[in-house]
Amino acid sequence: MTDVRQTLRALKCLNPVELAETRKTGDAEKWSRLAVRRGYTYFVVAGGDGTLNEVVNGVAEARKPVRIGIVPLGTGNDFTRTLRLPTSIDESLEILRAGKTRAIDIVRVRSRRRTRYFVNVAAGGFSGIVRRKMTPAIKKTWGPLAYIRGAAAALPKLRAYKTRLVMDDGDEFSTALYNVIVANGRFAAGGLPIAPNADPADALLDVILIPKRNAAEMALLAAEIVLGKHFSSKAVIFRRAKKVSVRSRPGMWFNVDGELVGSVPATFQILPHALNFVVQQ
Repeated sequence: MTDVRQTLRALKCLNPVELAETRKTGDAEKWSRLAVRRGYTYFVVAGGDGTLNEVVNGVAEARKPVRIGIVPLGTGNDFTRTLRLPTSIDESLEILRAGKTRAIDIVRVRSRRRTRYFVNVAAGGFSGIVRRKMTPAIKKTWGPLAYIRGAAAALPKLRAYKTRLVMDDGDEFSTALYNVIVANGRFAAGGLPIAPNADPADALLDVILIPKRNAAEMALLAAEIVLGKHFSSKAVIFRRAKKVSVRSRPGMWFNVDGELVGSVPATFQILPHALNFVVQQ
């Protein structure tokens, strides 16, 4: 990390530069919000999806244009994959120097607890159980297959949620679901192609719904998700919308970029081209 800090200090595109090293949850959000107030407009996230999520929340309500660059130092780096950015630190620094930007959508989610923003993926229901089963040790050993390992461990705890969804204040339906996924990015859980066709600049949410199925069908679906083949499965319902509201019984909790943000009722709304991200030429 020392070399990265020294290199960032030397980047002319960041001058004047102020570096802040996070030590606990919430630091990145607090410092980025403070930096916006001080007039900074170029933010570099040297970390993973969780750190990026905090910075997005720190700058989302800024009334001035900001740029966000990424040096992928996390374990998942899922949004980096969506933007097709390199994992190499040296290549990332070259992209930061060039400073080419792309306007990216972000998502605002309002639940009973609070309002949060994200750029990647929110998941509620069964996927939350799977994620808890995917320990760091399992992720390191199994890689992308950790999702299958986590799903197998979670199958005995399957339960359906009686769910009501409203899309764009019009398309409404109710059904028993195991899982609700609201995606702006394509990947989750360290490279899992959960929304393989998502475009974070199309002003639309990709909504993936997994209805109630038996354990054998769910195990097969987990394998299809790893391969990015689940959209061809009858076990998945797919929609696109600008806004989606979710209610369920029992109450479904949502995880956003690794952070538990609250339970239903929850409303997700796309905010088109809300932030500028530094991308490849």
